[in-house]
Amino acid sequence: MSNSNTPYRFLFAAGGTGGHLYPAVAVADEIKKIKPESEILFVGTKDRIEEKVIPKLGYKFKSIWIKGFARKFNLSNLLFPIRLLVSLIQSVLISMKFKPRVAIGTGGYVAGPALWGASVMGAKIILMESNSYPGITTRLLERYADEVHLSFESSKKYLRRQNILKVTGNPVREYLGTTDKLSAKKYFGLDENKKTILVLGGSLGASSINRTIEKSLNTFIENDLQLIWQTGKNYYDHYKNLNFAAVKIFDFVEDMNKAYSACDLLVARAGATTIAELTVLGLPAILIPSPNVAENHQYHNAKALSDENAAVLIKDDELENKLQETILNLINDSENLNQLASNAKKLAKPDAAKEIALSAIKFAQII
Repeated sequence: MSNSNTPYRFLFAAGGTGGHLYPAVAVADEIKKIKPESEILFVGTKDRIEEKVIPKLGYKFKSIWIKGFARKFNLSNLLFPIRLLVSLIQSVLISMKFKPRVAIGTGGYVAGPALWGASVMGAKIILMESNSYPGITTRLLERYADEVHLSFESSKKYLRRQNILKVTGNPVREYLGTTDKLSAKKYFGLDENKKTILVLGGSLGASSINRTIEKSLNTFIENDLQLIWQTGKNYYDHYKNLNFAAVKIFDFVEDMNKAYSACDLLVARAGATTIAELTVLGLPAILIPSPNVAENHQYHNAKALSDENAAVLIKDDELENKLQETILNLINDSENLNQLASNAKKLAKPDAAKEIALSAIKFAQII
């Protein structure tokens, strides 16, 4: 697989969700910018976001058989040991062919086997942990790591090897925010004079957000608002018939640059990637933490912003009572919107991708 003699060979283990994938893409893009001769390979799983997105971005992609361990009992859990064993063997074979100098993982179940396989073949290991509470993959792989890049200072207390921890921030794709608002609204077929709400429930979707938005649609339209609404692929079929002039519905928004550029107010889950992107761009946002995540980490992510008046926090079980009213009050209060946007921007770490890329390049040179 690897024909080149360049030492700059990087394996990325990333996927499952956009939150794991896009920070890795941001770092890969930076590596390519600094060292254009670099060879980059992404390892992920079939039938998830990475299989669709990575080849479109021009990167090589290999899949392994691993699948996440369901928290509730599920028959597929019985296959987990076999899947893990097969994935470990696949990962070693991939690394034997590709010969990565550095392997970079962003958490998620695919990172475990892929990074282990790379470390067996002698690659340096860099972990990126974007959530305030480090995921199980990061905690398990910490012992193999040469460096761990965190988004939150508060994450340090959950990890053992303090000397390899760096608080760098969560990498954000450089092209975000590069389209002007007028062109972005035109791209989505929206009215350039109306305020636009961008609703994101994550790549899989969020049923509670979708339900609440659906109930409020008529009110939003009566108030001259328009929406770009990512329902997630699990819910798209249920809501797609609501798509009309002022409401643009997608299972997954591929061009987030234009979506962010068009929006006047973001309504979203509080995943680490969303938070990194809204702070870098300085977007006013209402954050609704998912209650179904480990150690309630999305709540801690969102609270870090709401404590600085950099976002409005609404708990998932308060959505029905609060979301519509909060949106209507906020969207026409330009002073409050500007204050939230300005405070969000102060929390940004825009150089995270470049810092991690430089670190990876340095490791590639010293093997």
